[in-house]
Amino acid sequence: MKACYQKYLLEFKKPSGTSRGVLTQKETWFIILEKNGKWGIGECGILRTLSIDDRPDYEEKLQWVCQNIHLGRNQLWESLMEFPSIQFGIEMAFLSLEAKTPFELFPSPFTSGQERMNINGLVWMGEEAFMKSQIEEKLAQGFRCIKMKIGAIDFDTELGLLQFIRQHFDENVIEIRVDANGAFNSNEALYKLNQLSGYKIHSIEQPIPKNQPDMMAELCKSSPFPVALDEELIGVFSKEEKRLLLEKIKPQYIILKPSLVGGFRGSQEWISLAEELQIGWWITSALESNIGLNAIAQWTYTLRNHLPQGLGTGGLYTNNFDSPLFIEKGQIGYNPNLKWNTEAISL
Repeated sequence: MKACYQKYLLEFKKPSGTSRGVLTQKETWFIILEKNGKWGIGECGILRTLSIDDRPDYEEKLQWVCQNIHLGRNQLWESLMEFPSIQFGIEMAFLSLEAKTPFELFPSPFTSGQERMNINGLVWMGEEAFMKSQIEEKLAQGFRCIKMKIGAIDFDTELGLLQFIRQHFDENVIEIRVDANGAFNSNEALYKLNQLSGYKIHSIEQPIPKNQPDMMAELCKSSPFPVALDEELIGVFSKEEKRLLLEKIKPQYIILKPSLVGGFRGSQEWISLAEELQIGWWITSALESNIGLNAIAQWTYTLRNHLPQGLGTGGLYTNNFDSPLFIEKGQIGYNPNLKWNTEAISL
């Protein structure tokens, strides 16, 4: 078996704002395997400043993986514990190599085009007019679940945007999720959650920065609506550490990004523990290209979780890869009659 890797820079159509800054480019890496005339591809979707494996030796580790590809998927996964995005890329690449075709990793009624999945419509941070136009666009596109990033502009302005949605649609028609990306400080968080509760919010992701388990536990206990952990899960490697974190904080939900938590296997560990502890969960992509998004969407379908998933990021880039994935009326689907175009990668 041969293995190589390539870097690829995804270009945002519009600058996309989070509480950690504005994104114009997204770096990603592909691992490509070849064996007996077949090939497979996996995406290592690193998020600089957020991924635990944002380290100076990242590319060196990719070289090591390619040199030691003979170790196989399981042994490599175990050896890459501190590199969750590469764990995910390796899982994906081996599944792709073994599949009937490189991009149908989990054949199902989803990949045959018979069924779709509900997803949330993502509203990026920015000036009030920009955020309002995104909200109007998502509602017009038929989304029934809106996820709004908050914490970067004036809080009263953000409340006004939520009021704008609620003036037109109650919680039975439009579900609102908000994502603070850890933007609230611990002194103000509960006060802000109480203000948000007036807008019938489904849940809030990561209201305060990670690594404050006592404060996060208190928020989960006191919040007037559910709290979901996101960044909090990054860098928690062993199953015992995962259990201890969930038992201490007792969140209502956890949100799993395979690129950030060790791929399918790492995510499945979190899911098993969450279900044991009666904690809800859903899956979210982490700004991967359509190659990574395709793998995540196909796998997510097999989990049969009927909450709206966070899989709506495929249209963000000018140089993404044409794929059978499409979004229509708040759902993601797969049209098997559409072809992939991966000419930008040397396969």
